[in-house]
Amino acid sequence: MTDSERTDNLAPGRVDWVAIAVFVALVMMGWLNLYAAVYDDEHASIFDIGQRYGMQMIWMGVSAFVAVSILLIDAKYYHVLAYPLYWIAVLVLVGVLFLGKEVHGARSWIVMGPVAIQPTEFVKFTTALALARYMSSYTFDIRRMHDLLRIGLLLGIPVLIVMLQNDTGSALVYGSFLFMLYREGFNGWVYIALLMIVSLFVFSFLLDPTMLLIVLIAVCVAGEGIVNGDWRAKIVYLAGLALGSILLYAAFNLSGVELSWHSAILIATVLSVGAVVLYAYRRKIRNIAIFILLFFGSLGFTYTIDYAFEHLLQTHQQKRILDLLGIESDLKGWGYNVNQSKIAIGSGGFSGKGFLEGTQTKFNFVPEQSTDFIFCTVGEEWGFLGSALVVVLFAVLILRLVRMGERQREPFGRIYCYCVASIFLFHVAVNIGMTIGIMPVIGIPLPFFSYGGSSMIAFTVLLFVAIRLDAAKREFSSL
Repeated sequence: MTDSERTDNLAPGRVDWVAIAVFVALVMMGWLNLYAAVYDDEHASIFDIGQRYGMQMIWMGVSAFVAVSILLIDAKYYHVLAYPLYWIAVLVLVGVLFLGKEVHGARSWIVMGPVAIQPTEFVKFTTALALARYMSSYTFDIRRMHDLLRIGLLLGIPVLIVMLQNDTGSALVYGSFLFMLYREGFNGWVYIALLMIVSLFVFSFLLDPTMLLIVLIAVCVAGEGIVNGDWRAKIVYLAGLALGSILLYAAFNLSGVELSWHSAILIATVLSVGAVVLYAYRRKIRNIAIFILLFFGSLGFTYTIDYAFEHLLQTHQQKRILDLLGIESDLKGWGYNVNQSKIAIGSGGFSGKGFLEGTQTKFNFVPEQSTDFIFCTVGEEWGFLGSALVVVLFAVLILRLVRMGERQREPFGRIYCYCVASIFLFHVAVNIGMTIGIMPVIGIPLPFFSYGGSSMIAFTVLLFVAIRLDAAKREFSSL
């Protein structure tokens, strides 16, 4: 009988109280910083439900009730209900497309009187459960193509619907599941390819095409050298390629046919492929085809970046990327939020200005300071020390989730815990990163800090189901 098939009763001694203590600390710190972010002298009481901090207190109470309820529910039900919950969530997402309310350009909200719910936040939880259920089956093999396609389907359905809602930031969160897939043995070459795609995208803006081509050649040759050795042959190849490019450039231009350096290097590289294949055949190097395909695939990708940037991204997304890379600077327009955010955090210094003493916060210089940019309040009022404490607490929570996953005897709990750790890591890294200008602004909340009932409850559910599965594992191991 598997862990998911047993009936268990929660024993307090089996619960990860460290994770719960960190959760309580983060929630209380988030509440105080939200109070500071939207403080109003005329509504000074932190319990005033007419203000955001008063409403957040209600969401905290609901979250506490949800957390206790999760701990009391038999752990097996999370396995049993994984698929039904997933498909219910998908149907709700579809319904939001037609019946939802548009907020900040995204149709992702259900409004019921004074309460607004964002179902996208809860779909992360149901997707994590569905992935854990499917990947924990005895017949699953992450190396088989049809299993990978089904994983892609489970992830792709909510991503597609969320994209149709025009909520790109929430859709990107699903990329965090790549961390879980790596733990479960997903092919490492995929991550290398993804890293190259991101790098190519960035460097295509920072380097001219000729320099980018040279860098690409150098990286592929160096990669092949690291894998197969024989660095002398690599140096000879690069020297021959440089000489061939010079001769081609000189021959064409002296004959009256204009040829750019980019074209000369590219032609010389293409012509050299035959020599490379012959060298690999004689030395019995079989994996060199991977590097050849990697080079030409990357090269082809660079030629599509301009089109994708101009036609697939919206104007505000383009501007945020250009501002992040330092190519364009518009401190009064697209770059205003991030610039004011950095000013607020920087003004906090080492120990901060003190509780309710943040001038950037008080005078509303930072837009969305109670939601996406809530970390600015932490940096301004509590300085480096307070910011470091928040980061450390999140790091401890994520590491506890990883530990919970590694303690599991069966794949379901391990996969789910890694999914939750991945989601938290992505939210924390991106949200804090965008407030200090090292990540693009994509509008995702900081767990337990950003204002909102959907976010607060959804993160609580994610965390406490992991704690419940961990407690169940400890109970069974003690029998």
